[in-house]
Amino acid sequence: MSQPAMIEESRALLSSLSDQRDHVLGILEGLSEEALRRPVLPSGWTCLGLVRHLTIDVERFWFRSIVAGEQVEPRESDAAVWQVSPDVPAEAVFGLYRKEIELANAIIAVTPLDTAPARWPAEWPDWRFRDLRETILHVITETACHAGHLDVVRELIDGRTWLVLTE
Repeated sequence: MSQPAMIEESRALLSSLSDQRDHVLGILEGLSEEALRRPVLPSGWTCLGLVRHLTIDVERFWFRSIVAGEQVEPRESDAAVWQVSPDVPAEAVFGLYRKEIELANAIIAVTPLDTAPARWPAEWPDWRFRDLRETILHVITETACHAGHLDVVRELIDGRTWLVLTE
């Protein structure tokens, strides 16, 4: 693939990813601390817990740890990642998500799409993303899926929807 075509593809992928990230933040805009911390579905997760998951397990893990090979804080248990301590303000959770997005975008900006992951977890020997392109596509999918979860929860909380359907 030519350099200009690869740059254009990278821009398109980053644009799609940015749209999903904006969706996550936008659908939660205006919710109170109480609403952000209230479990709405039987599984018990909260909106803040989901944003924390996206921050640590998605943005930080896939871009800083896997793509760039950075040594990041040891991974917490799956259950712990979804928990936000009552003494942590919602804006701190959102701030960390935005910070990890900035760091991920910086990595994406300087990494060619066909670059293989710098590291891969030993506990996943049977599959592996080939390159940054596959990693970005995976993160777009995961972020979009969770944005949809947040859509449902927001509608249950106060009736707000991300997209307004008109007839």
